[in-house]
Amino acid sequence: MEHYYVSKKNRSSQYMLISDYIRGLTVEFEVIPGLFSYRQIDEGTRLLIENLEIPSEGRVLDLGCGYGAIGIVVALLNPKLEVYMVDINREAVRLAERNVIRNKIDPQRIKIFQGNLYEPVKDILFNAIYSNPPYSAGSQVIEELITQAPQHLKTAGIIQIVARKGAEKVYKLMKETFGNVETVASKRGYKVFKSYKE
Repeated sequence: MEHYYVSKKNRSSQYMLISDYIRGLTVEFEVIPGLFSYRQIDEGTRLLIENLEIPSEGRVLDLGCGYGAIGIVVALLNPKLEVYMVDINREAVRLAERNVIRNKIDPQRIKIFQGNLYEPVKDILFNAIYSNPPYSAGSQVIEELITQAPQHLKTAGIIQIVARKGAEKVYKLMKETFGNVETVASKRGYKVFKSYKE
C-alpha cells in the first residue's frame, strides 16, 4: 500500500464512517483504509482540536488536512471564518469535500485544495494555521511547514502544531522562526505548540 503522504492514490469506493464527539460537537467523517487516522481521530489531532485558539473572524488554514477533521470542526465552531484546507493526497481532498457536506456545512464556506504545503494558497494570508504534520514524510517537510509559515500569516496571526516524535526539534524550530513559542497542551507524549507572528 502506498503511504498516505503521496499525491497520487487509486480511487476507492471502500468507504467507512467514523463519528466522534469533540468540543461539544458530534461529527462524522467518511474515510477509506490507508489514509492517516482512518479508524478514529488520532490522539494528536484530537489534542490539537481541543486546544485550538480560533479567531473571531478572518481566514484559517488546515494544512495537511487529511479527511478534514480540524478544518470542519473549526468551521462548525465559528461560522464567520473562511476555512481553507490543503492536502497533497487526492483521496484525502476528495474525502474532505464529502465530509464538509456530511457535516452540513455550506461548501462555499470551505475551500479545499490538493497540493504540497502552502503552494495552493501561496498568495493568501491567514489569521491562523493549524497542522498535525505528516512526520513520516521526513524532517524537510516539517521544516518547510514551520519556516515558511510567517510569510502566510497576518501580523499577530498564529500557528498551532501538534508533535510527538521530534517534539523538541519542532519546539526549537518554531522558537527560531517566530521568536516565540509556548506549549499549550501536553498529553500522552503529544504536545501542542503555538507561535505568533510579531
